[in-house]
Amino acid sequence: MLFIKERRKFIIYLLNGWPALWATSLLPLKQAFAKRRLAKQEDSMQLPPAKSEETVSVEQAIRQRRTVRGFLSTSLDAQQVSMLLWAAQGITGKRGFKRAAPSAGALYPMDVYVAAGTEGIETIEAGVHHYDSQTHALSLVAKGDLRAKLAHASLSQMWMARAPINILITAEYKRATGKYGKRGFRYAMIEAGHIGQNLFLQAEALGLKAGIVGAFHDKKVIQLLTIPSKHEPLLIMPIGYHA
Repeated sequence: MLFIKERRKFIIYLLNGWPALWATSLLPLKQAFAKRRLAKQEDSMQLPPAKSEETVSVEQAIRQRRTVRGFLSTSLDAQQVSMLLWAAQGITGKRGFKRAAPSAGALYPMDVYVAAGTEGIETIEAGVHHYDSQTHALSLVAKGDLRAKLAHASLSQMWMARAPINILITAEYKRATGKYGKRGFRYAMIEAGHIGQNLFLQAEALGLKAGIVGAFHDKKVIQLLTIPSKHEPLLIMPIGYHA
């Protein structure tokens, strides 16, 4: 009986001390994330807050949605790009975690990039930008207007280069396969489809149009846009005003 009481006291002691032990063990990791976050902030472009104007109903956006391949060269403003990226991967949960598109196990294996042309986005320079959902900001990955080269890498579909921006949806499969095994590949592709439809509908709500491309050379796209090799390109969506 004495042994049982002492063991119980010991377990309670361990449980009481566990939060402090856990916090201490995570400290280096927290510091690393803080440094990474600070580095991103120094080289990032904060987007305007996403605003819900509700000028177009969901039903109307679905009815009007069409895949287009003709675009005007008219620039988009930062607010429009903010809304598009929010619809793709923006934070929608009150706790700052859940995103606009559903994800298996809330693992979010997707990364979104914007290839902006010269004067493609007002106040934002031409180049490839990575979207950070947590900060709702863009960080420059590669400088210069790469739309024409991206179109060449997409089996020379040159109509893509006329849109002011091309949004690239990528997947880091390990984030999903770590939990779901091979099934994670399927879940990531399903998620890319959700993001693509969100972009289509948000474009309609903003008076814009979108195209969608799945035919491209993966390695060429990765090398051209200088994105991490673990970010597998799944979809490219040119977006702008319809010609």
